[in-house]
Amino acid sequence: MNIVVCVKYVPDAQGDRGFEADHTADRESVDGLLSELDEYAVEAALQLVEAGEGEVTVLTMGPDDAVAAVKKALQMGADKGVVVTDDAIAGSDALATSLVLAEAIKKIGDVDLVVTGLASTDGVMSVVPAMLAERLGLPQVTFASELSVEGSTVRVRRDSETDSQTVEASLPALVSVTDQINEPRYPSFKGIMAAKKKPVDTWSLADLGVDASQVGLDAALSQVVEITARPPRAAGEVVTDEGDGGVKLAQFLASRKFV
Repeated sequence: MNIVVCVKYVPDAQGDRGFEADHTADRESVDGLLSELDEYAVEAALQLVEAGEGEVTVLTMGPDDAVAAVKKALQMGADKGVVVTDDAIAGSDALATSLVLAEAIKKIGDVDLVVTGLASTDGVMSVVPAMLAERLGLPQVTFASELSVEGSTVRVRRDSETDSQTVEASLPALVSVTDQINEPRYPSFKGIMAAKKKPVDTWSLADLGVDASQVGLDAALSQVVEITARPPRAAGEVVTDEGDGGVKLAQFLASRKFV
């Protein structure tokens, strides 16, 4: 079984993140890494291959540094990687992202299963998996908390606050997974050393037959027009209990419509 896992290189959430003059995310002044939510997708794919046979290809798009996300996945155990990088990609919205990823998956070829994370930790939109499935003409099974493949059928469990559902689809298919599905492995020393010998292909938009006018900030259907920094947290109010602390607390909660 050939599995493609789509991952993203994102700014470190622990860093001091900011924006460029064109209102796109500043990816130069903060360290980047493999999106945490994508690690669950990589782990899910590795477990499927380890339970049977096949290989895992990790795919990403972004700046040259995005190869770091692929290398992390290779260190976890993926077999090979693909990085789509092109200056024209900068500022692409979800539609353009799904276009580039779809064309890259077509170029990889003979894919049985596409696996994605729940969302990226920088965009947090959760729409690319559905768009990608539509472009590839694949059935999509999203928000998987459990994943298995039997023959030509993929089966997932979807958990909500009220119930759990079991959903099946015929391969080839696309599955997005949640952070409840597994515990991603840490790269071992052996895995880190082995990753250095694994192939990583670098493709441009021209390699995929995608016109630069279809991607990038100018092609985005929505734009950020203004950014305002979050105001600093105000100091809390200290209530001195003089025998009426409970009443004051209840009044405060009621004034905020908590009770």
